[in-house]
Amino acid sequence: MTKVKICGITNLEDALVAVEAGADLLGFIFYEPSPRYVKPETVREIVSSVRCQVSSVKCQVSSDTVQEAKDRDQTPYAPRTTHHVAFIGVFVNSPLDVVARLLDFCGLDAAQLHGEESPGFVSHFQGRAFKALRPQSAEEAGVSIKKYLPCSPAPLLPCFLLDAYHPNLYGGTGHVTDWEMAASIARRYPIMLAGSLTPENVGEAVQVVQPWGVDVSSGVEREKGKKDHNKVRAFVEAVRAASP
Repeated sequence: MTKVKICGITNLEDALVAVEAGADLLGFIFYEPSPRYVKPETVREIVSSVRCQVSSVKCQVSSDTVQEAKDRDQTPYAPRTTHHVAFIGVFVNSPLDVVARLLDFCGLDAAQLHGEESPGFVSHFQGRAFKALRPQSAEEAGVSIKKYLPCSPAPLLPCFLLDAYHPNLYGGTGHVTDWEMAASIARRYPIMLAGSLTPENVGEAVQVVQPWGVDVSSGVEREKGKKDHNKVRAFVEAVRAASP
């Protein structure tokens, strides 16, 4: 079954909706220029709350979260699911010690590295990090894969995330990844496919590429940093329907 990662989570309600919809991974952006950047303290609170609720452990949602819900005349939302969820921190050229500290502080499972991090940088995390690649061509993809494959992570994570190329942006380019190129890579390695995926096109992407997983952020938003809950559910449903 193709894994689903909902990225750019900024609040507890969106996280819980994504989990109930069936998301396998949640992503949190630690790159400050991003409109989806979220403070480490907020990530820690979200991760702790989701872990407690998913595992059916009695856990008090923080007073801040409760107050936010009351302000919207809502009650704190709890997911109706028990499947495992992985929590991923997304970093762009952050110092190694910062990534290590935030993984531990926030209770994250792994780091997704979107910058120019070296193979040695990735290897330092001993299976808790994977590299995002944005190749211009199949040839460039091959070079990058050969470079980073020896430090690819544990079996519960993809070897790589494959995103659309852009000379200046580290993601969120608005460009669709070359699916044929991605399919040729996915036949050999477990990859996570990103690049302007939406509920409308992800089913076809899964059928063409057959990736280990798919990653979405803006494709399920109502505004930057805020998820459209109906789109989140539709995205997961489309992936499940198309999965081998």
